[in-house]
Amino acid sequence: MSVLIILFLTAVLVLFSGVFEKGKYARYIGIAGLIVGLYVSFLPECEFFDQYKSMYEYGNNAALFTKISVVVTMLLLFLGGFAFSNHRSHQSELYALMLFALCGGVVLFGFQNLVTLFLGIEILSIPLYVMAGADKTDLRSTEASMKYFLLGAFATGFLLFGVALVYGSAGSFDLYAIHDFAINNPKNLMLIMGAILMLCALAFKVSLAPFHMWSPDVYQGSPSLITAFMASVVKISGFFALFKLMTIAFNGIAGDWINVLGVFIILTLLLANVMGLVQTNAKRMLAYSSVSHAGYIALIFFGINNFSTYILGYYLFAYSLATVGVFISLLWVEKIKKETSFTAFNGLGKREPVLAVVSTVSMLSMAGIPLTAGFIGKLGIFNQAISGHYEFLVLIAVLGSALSIAYYLRLIIAMFFYKEDNFNTKERASITYNIVSVVIILALVSMGIVPDLFAKIFGL
Repeated sequence: MSVLIILFLTAVLVLFSGVFEKGKYARYIGIAGLIVGLYVSFLPECEFFDQYKSMYEYGNNAALFTKISVVVTMLLLFLGGFAFSNHRSHQSELYALMLFALCGGVVLFGFQNLVTLFLGIEILSIPLYVMAGADKTDLRSTEASMKYFLLGAFATGFLLFGVALVYGSAGSFDLYAIHDFAINNPKNLMLIMGAILMLCALAFKVSLAPFHMWSPDVYQGSPSLITAFMASVVKISGFFALFKLMTIAFNGIAGDWINVLGVFIILTLLLANVMGLVQTNAKRMLAYSSVSHAGYIALIFFGINNFSTYILGYYLFAYSLATVGVFISLLWVEKIKKETSFTAFNGLGKREPVLAVVSTVSMLSMAGIPLTAGFIGKLGIFNQAISGHYEFLVLIAVLGSALSIAYYLRLIIAMFFYKEDNFNTKERASITYNIVSVVIILALVSMGIVPDLFAKIFGL
């Protein structure tokens, strides 16, 4: 909980920096707070907070996913220097909202109670509704904000209805009390219906089909830095919350919801990857890519073992690094050309070789090509599912990965094999972008060659 308090205070300071007309320092205040929070996350939790363990417990798993989220957010804030250049009048508010949303994610990492789960989801979601509509001059941004808000409210209704049914049957909001009730009453229909409703609500948050329809429009309409935040930090938070809820509270009735999740995975992998093939806009293609990765990650529920949490953390970190890597190029191209179509990336390899290389390595990692972190992540999840005798789901996932290579290659070919055009400026990418790009390239390749590096980085 110490990390949560530090991040919250940092968000407040960032917010008030705008009041005193020091908004230009908001990014640096945010980065400083994240560094302090990251340092504290490696320290033992203060004993004072033990009294709150029935609601929130910052254990080893919560610490791991907090570290991952803080590192990814820090990379995004480094990029935010010019990504929010069109919002100079309210930069501090946007940075503060990102940090407040991160606080919601940290709550989701340590929740022990369904009430805390609900609070974490709302703290995570409400800032996102605002940030999605941050570009007030773009009608698509306003549309993204409204769609996300309305559908998010609908999903929250599913969640609360599910919580009501679970509480009505188990008589408690505590995860372990619900677990014990489920073990002793595996055929309780009210509990099963509550679990499925909560599964559907969280499937919306992580964009699993058929609850993914909001993702392409919201991802494309939102400011690109916010899209990267949604596709990385929000997905990390949502998936760990879903994993923790279903494997602790509803483990005793897994046979009743696991098949529903399996259908979600099959729909996600097939729909997202087929739709990704027909896109002409890189940002929208990455939205469908994000949806497809939700399908791969959800395989973690099949064949669960003692290493599942570690495998989940590894995959989410590798995927988030790759997401940031691709969005580095997209942010720069969008700034120069005011669009994100595939043709806008023509000739990027010659003009900005570092940005083109980081995007290429990132997309190869997303596709699961060997010698990248994404390959090790997929290998771990697929191996776990096979050991649990879910070969059919793995076959669908492999087919989806094969399809994804096609639309990733389209962007790679545009960057390296098509002639540069329509660059009306000689502006070059900043040194910050190149440094972050090199860090991501080294991380993705190093983790692909030496997978144990992940454990060493996060002190496991």
